[in-house]
Amino acid sequence: MSAASDIPQAPQRSLVQRAPDMLLWGGVIVLLLIGFKPVEMSHFAKLFTNSENMREYGKELLKPDFGNLRLYIAQMWLTVQIALWGTFLAVVIAIPFGLACARNVSPPWIQQPMRLLMNLLRSVPDLVVGTLFLVAVGPGPFAGVMALTINTGAVLAKLFSEAVESIDKGPVEGVRATGAAPLHEVVWGVIPQVAPLWTSYALYRFESNSRSATVLGLIGAGGIGQLLFDAINGFAYHSLSAIVIVIIVAVTLIDFLSQVIRSRLL
Repeated sequence: MSAASDIPQAPQRSLVQRAPDMLLWGGVIVLLLIGFKPVEMSHFAKLFTNSENMREYGKELLKPDFGNLRLYIAQMWLTVQIALWGTFLAVVIAIPFGLACARNVSPPWIQQPMRLLMNLLRSVPDLVVGTLFLVAVGPGPFAGVMALTINTGAVLAKLFSEAVESIDKGPVEGVRATGAAPLHEVVWGVIPQVAPLWTSYALYRFESNSRSATVLGLIGAGGIGQLLFDAINGFAYHSLSAIVIVIIVAVTLIDFLSQVIRSRLL
């Protein structure tokens, strides 16, 4: 049995090695302190001093009115369809764009402009993109589909490209050694490695889009979001409660279905 003195000490990092981490976390703390007043964090105490108002509001929400349940379910189903089509078209866009943004697949003269384009598309909020399509095609679900397609396509392109950049080079080099064309390297060396991760990203974005499509109802993009905001503006809290319950149930079912699909495919 060896003595305690024989156990080597844990390696110690020098101050120079720790400096980047200290600067990073120090910077985060400084930013939090700077933002304390602008975001009115001092109002946190009002959550308790004005709790009576919250209780009154909560009491109204505890009395849902399901008189229009069929309408709510129909509009929620329309919202899910908007999210489904938006996510599907986004994946179609994200696959070629993601490959074009990957440093280990595309040359710099393609990769850099594509990354700038994806950053631009991700920066524009869904509501702004949806408003643009509303002007073009008029109010309705199609504008919501296109708004989700543009934003989600840019987000997935970034995630897809990062997955491609982290692949093992061995399979790609093996395909290249057979004399295959660059396209074959992508199809047989890259896609099989990233397909499970791409699937997971797409399913997650579908879940997220099911909620985002609800918000798009604010600008007239169809779905249950329009009913939700009409209930809020009309102070119809009983109807609002029923709508929220329908949304919660739908999102929960979508999450469960997504987990089942992941377990089957990944």
